[in-house]
Amino acid sequence: MNQTLRYKNSFWKDKVVWITGASSGIGEALVHELKDTGAKFVLSARRESELERVRMLSNLTSENCLILPLDLEKFNTLGGLPELVVKKFGRVDVLINNGGISQRSLAHETNLSTYQSLMNVNFFGNIALSLALLPHFQKQNSGHIASVASIAGKFGVPFRTGYSSSKFALTGFYEALRAENSHHNLKVTLVYPGFIKTKISENAVSGDGTKHGKLDPGIEEGIDAHVCAKKIIAAIKSGQLETVIASRKEKFAIFMHKHFPQVFSNLIPKAKVV
Repeated sequence: MNQTLRYKNSFWKDKVVWITGASSGIGEALVHELKDTGAKFVLSARRESELERVRMLSNLTSENCLILPLDLEKFNTLGGLPELVVKKFGRVDVLINNGGISQRSLAHETNLSTYQSLMNVNFFGNIALSLALLPHFQKQNSGHIASVASIAGKFGVPFRTGYSSSKFALTGFYEALRAENSHHNLKVTLVYPGFIKTKISENAVSGDGTKHGKLDPGIEEGIDAHVCAKKIIAAIKSGQLETVIASRKEKFAIFMHKHFPQVFSNLIPKAKVV
C-alpha cells in the first residue's frame, strides 16, 4: 500500500487544513501529499498567483480549497482571517504554520531592522495566526497546530542569529500554549527540519535585509521536501509533541548539544553551515 492510500482514512477526510507558506517548498509539498485524502484546504502565502498554481497542480477546486493570501510580516492584519475560513468551511481543524524566512549573515553585519523583520515573520506572524484561531479551537474543543521551526531552534547556528532566535521563541510559546489549553483538547506539534531541498537559502535575508540569492550546498544536498511533508503529516496524525526531520549528522549535533555542550561548542564554529 503506498503512502497516499495510507492517508485515505477517516483521520483526514473532511478536515479543514490551513497551510501557510503554501506557495512553495515544504508548504507546497504538504498540499501535494494531502490532496487525495478528502481534506479541505486553506492555502496562504504572499503570492496569490503561486497559490493558484499550487491549487491547480493539486486538482483542488473552489469547493474544497480557499486561497487566502497573507503577509506574515504584517502580523497585525491577520486577526480577521479565521472568520473568512469559518464562513467558507464552518470550522478549522489543523493549522500548519509553515511560512517563514531564513538569514545568512554574521551578527555584527546584521541591521537591527533585519532582526525585527525576522522576528515579525517567523515569530509574531506565526503566533498571531494561532492566537486568532485560538478562540475557535477553544469553542469547538478541538484543534491541532503544527509549527514548523528548525533544528536552528534547537541550538544556535552561525550566520543565523536572528533565525535561530525566532525559532527558539516558537518552542517556548507553543509548549506553554499546549499546557494552557490541554483541557480544550488543543494539540501542538513542533516540527524541527534540518536541511530540506527548498529555496529557503535563496530567499534568506542578508544583514542589510536584501535577498541572499544563493543555494547553500547543505540545502542542495538536503532531504526532499516531499519526504519532509510526509513526516510532518505522520507526526500530526499520531499526535506527536515534536518531530525532528534531519540527517543523522544533524540529529547527532542535537544529541551532542544536549549531552556534551562543551564539546559541541568547540565543534559548531567549524561546521559548514553555508
